[in-house]
Amino acid sequence: MATRHLSQIELAARWNISHRTLERWRTSGEGPRFLRLVGRIVYRLEDVEAFEAEQMRSAEAEASVQQSV
Repeated sequence: MATRHLSQIELAARWNISHRTLERWRTSGEGPRFLRLVGRIVYRLEDVEAFEAEQMRSAEAEASVQQSV
């Protein structure tokens, strides 16, 4: 099965954010893992989905901490 890749523009559209946000995240070490292939930045779909799942768990943990306060 072939690995699916998203361009910076496709990922920005998926998350409804600016592609500049993704650029800023790359320079600060935030956001999902990425690849630089022949001068292009691409994101493997599996890395994007893993990052999304990680954020969901982080949000759930934060909500449970706030409820206990």
